[in-house]
Amino acid sequence: MSGRARAAGSEVLARAAWSRLAEPADVTAGALVAILGAVEALAWLTTAADGDLDHHVAALAAERSLDATTARRVRRGVDRWRPRLDGLEPARDLDALDRMGGVLVVPGDDGWPTSLDVLGAGAPFCLWVRGAPSPADVLARSVSLVGARASTGYGDRVAGELAAGLAAHGFTTVSGGAYGIDAAAHRGAVTVGGATVAFLAGGVDRLYPAGNSDLLLAMVERGGLVLSEVPPGSVPSRVRFLRRNRLIAAAGAATVVVEAAWRSGSLSTAAVAVDLLRPVGAVPGPVTSMASAGCHRLLREGRAVCVTDAEEVRELAGGLADDGAGVRAAEDARDAVHRGPLDSLDGPARQVFDALPLSGGSRPEDLVRGAGVDEGLVLSALGRLELLGLAARTPGGWVKRRA
Repeated sequence: MSGRARAAGSEVLARAAWSRLAEPADVTAGALVAILGAVEALAWLTTAADGDLDHHVAALAAERSLDATTARRVRRGVDRWRPRLDGLEPARDLDALDRMGGVLVVPGDDGWPTSLDVLGAGAPFCLWVRGAPSPADVLARSVSLVGARASTGYGDRVAGELAAGLAAHGFTTVSGGAYGIDAAAHRGAVTVGGATVAFLAGGVDRLYPAGNSDLLLAMVERGGLVLSEVPPGSVPSRVRFLRRNRLIAAAGAATVVVEAAWRSGSLSTAAVAVDLLRPVGAVPGPVTSMASAGCHRLLREGRAVCVTDAEEVRELAGGLADDGAGVRAAEDARDAVHRGPLDSLDGPARQVFDALPLSGGSRPEDLVRGAGVDEGLVLSALGRLELLGLAARTPGGWVKRRA
């Protein structure tokens, strides 16, 4: 066992174990860990799996006041997790990561990206990291760029230009490491010396797809990251690809779909971003191109804002006011004493802000009526207002904050 594995605390080992026991986005496992803590939850599972399961579930439900539905879900969860208890060796997984020069980051660590906490019980138990040791630092100002694997030359060029433009202003590009738009975005950032992050659907020891392994290694060598929520040796699967998309959506301050067909998987990333109240952008393409039909669909349904260059993406992500680079930033600094964040609002964002109450809270569906705009635009506007400090989410709903 390596020094790193020996030094790992019980919380780190327990979370490493849970990342192998449960599939990504297993909210039952996440809820159990949230209720008991990773260490106690693992101990409970080990005991329950070897004993009278119904008795242990009933005792847990009584002790923690779990309702019948939750207790049944835990019971079914144990049936899913129990087969993976045999041969479970989290220290061995940490050793494998150590040999690659990687680190494991868990919630509560300085390096943990708190943007993922919005996923609640579906958040990762930990992140297996290759590259910079602090994902929190790399992802502090980031935008997710996603799109089709079967991209066109137009899509590749736009993705590369967006990533390069964002990198020039200190933004990290987040994507999935796949062929097509993902690779073009990663490459655009690397080309100008910017940081870029890939969330993989398999272990970080399996740089997938193999054809992008050189690009992924170049990202790691130049200050970027390759991340996964599953341990080394884990094989990518269709379900893991789909569930990985929620991490991409949560990690970025905004998500932009660069090029996507009508049923592109990247639309699922956009859907997650909308659910998380993060702003979503879409790049328009030729109306005759089926490769852009998904982007046009997002725009037509009001679930995304039209973006055409890095400046517009930065605005979508709320990055203009605090970006110190370029002519626009200099103008912002010069004029800062004369204007506030409200001056940057126009269209739906201003309408939603005006419709927000100062107390009590409003739901998005209430704001659709109050502001007179589509639900997709309300959700995008709320994400932008939150980033600007003009709105806050409370238990009672959304409220206005004074500028």
